[in-house]
Amino acid sequence: MAAAMSYETGGAGGGGGGGGGTLSDIYKNATKLLLRARDGIERLERLESSTSSGGMDSPELSFAVKKEISQIQTLCAEMDRLWRSIQSKPQRDLWRRKVEQVSEEAGSLKESLDRYLTRNQRRMKEAQERAELLGRANGDSAHVLRIFDEEAQAMQSVHNSKRMLEESLSTGAAILSKYSEQRERLKRAQRKALDVLNTVGLSNSILRIIERRNRVDRWIKYVGMIVTVIVLFFLVKWSS
Repeated sequence: MAAAMSYETGGAGGGGGGGGGTLSDIYKNATKLLLRARDGIERLERLESSTSSGGMDSPELSFAVKKEISQIQTLCAEMDRLWRSIQSKPQRDLWRRKVEQVSEEAGSLKESLDRYLTRNQRRMKEAQERAELLGRANGDSAHVLRIFDEEAQAMQSVHNSKRMLEESLSTGAAILSKYSEQRERLKRAQRKALDVLNTVGLSNSILRIIERRNRVDRWIKYVGMIVTVIVLFFLVKWSS
């Protein structure tokens, strides 16, 4: 245990490398760099959020963050070599977990930075393409505006036709519903009339007249429904 403690705080076999000489010093430097890199990533993301409303990008900051992450990974490699030389197993396991945590955080920051750089490159490419498109269309702006206006008019016409068609279908459905209600009322009236006629004992000739009238009314109803369907068909054909 004494050998492990002396190694951690000052022994390290002279292998501290670029982190201060001892495992503790290298770890402290790595954690400081982690904090700075994490802060840099957050600043880049804030700049990215403001870029959509006119903010500015910071290539210098992204380069500095990338350099810090690279330094952290170098220190992790050095710490990984050093903790394996510790004699005490508990201390060795403790430092292994610490080094793995720093390495994982560095990897996560690198992924965040890579995603930011990818998004930034895509935005730059899109901005360049927009500039080229506007440059090519500089002399044809009136033509482009006319095309947009025609497209807007066409869309409005389609919208109006769709609304008229929906209103026509709704009206047709209401008419058919009324016809159905009238049919039910006629049936009930017919049953009541037959009951009354049977009660008063009217002749069969009067009953036949009533039945013929009922058939005529039914044909009138069917003709009305057919006319409604034809009108709806022509409205749909006209709107398309």
